[in-house]
Amino acid sequence: MRLPGLIFFAVTLLFNTAIAKQHTPSVSQDNELIEQGDYINSDGQDVHSPAHTRSGNAPDGASAKCRDGTYSFSQHRRGTCSRHGGVAEWLN
Repeated sequence: MRLPGLIFFAVTLLFNTAIAKQHTPSVSQDNELIEQGDYINSDGQDVHSPAHTRSGNAPDGASAKCRDGTYSFSQHRRGTCSRHGGVAEWLN
């Protein structure tokens, strides 16, 4: 009875570790972005939350600029910038 539980725990641990390593911002990106934080998207991937930049320029990996001036790293168009006034401009 203990073996199935142990196997489930091991698989869960490996899966969660893989998800945590999917989003690894570069040091320069961390220094450029004012707000820090992540969220889990609908695919279960860790994505950087929308953030302002120190320079005002689009950071690497940004997919859209939101109407409030933040840059989104969303991987899907649906819901992008939904809590930031909507999309002002698509970047890719």
